[in-house]
Amino acid sequence: MSSLQGRCIGVTRAEGQAGEARALFEQAGARVIDLPALVVTPPSDWGPLDDALAELESFHWLVISSANGAEALDARLRQRGSSLGHRPPGLKIAAVGRKTAQRLEELGAAADFVPPDFVADSLIEHFPSSAWGLRLLIPRVQSGGRTVLAEAFAAAGARVVEVAAYETGCPAGLPSAAIAALNAGELDALTFSSAKTVRHTGELLERAFGPEWRQRLDAPAPGHPPLAVVSIGPQTSKACRLLLGRVDAEASPHDMAGLVEACATALSRDRRG
Repeated sequence: MSSLQGRCIGVTRAEGQAGEARALFEQAGARVIDLPALVVTPPSDWGPLDDALAELESFHWLVISSANGAEALDARLRQRGSSLGHRPPGLKIAAVGRKTAQRLEELGAAADFVPPDFVADSLIEHFPSSAWGLRLLIPRVQSGGRTVLAEAFAAAGARVVEVAAYETGCPAGLPSAAIAALNAGELDALTFSSAKTVRHTGELLERAFGPEWRQRLDAPAPGHPPLAVVSIGPQTSKACRLLLGRVDAEASPHDMAGLVEACATALSRDRRG
């Protein structure tokens, strides 16, 4: 693992979910500042998910694209007296990403298929069987998620049911420690693990610093280079370019360990322009 010794890294994970990222960055020698940019909440309507869960045995595959989705689905099943670990015997699970697969294992429901690259497009490309005639359940975030999985599987002949299992919103504000670090020009990089964290971070920075908030990223302190903007994957990078004007490095592989490596790579470059 590359060294981040002496660097100060901002992590924009969901509230209460920065543990793995913090541990990996600290192992690389970094000081971590939490900038929570997501809060996970129930969907506005449980009805569609409950209807799907009532006929779970009719599905061939359950396609889960996030750890939040795995947790939300398992929690709802437990309220019904079941769990992912006690799903119908004919139901297989496909997981997008190492973190999702790891969370499923912790829930006692190891994935039957994990694509080689940790993005949705890879799952479609490497799916282990023809999708024709299969019935798929795809739980997802209520707003802001990609529909590429549902669209691609439907185009391949699958019968797809896509339902909201949880929602993610923007926190009320930045923690005081994060505002202090930004005011002092201490941060060397901001890391993002989803397009929503990019959007919400922009909203939070504007609330804290007003319409000139981008200056906190581009000129954090006299003589200090711009903060490195580091993304976990292609869709997150797209949001960074759109909302922040740039992305300095993208993780490969698209997971937390890759994000740490990408951060080290970005900070090894001269970004003073």
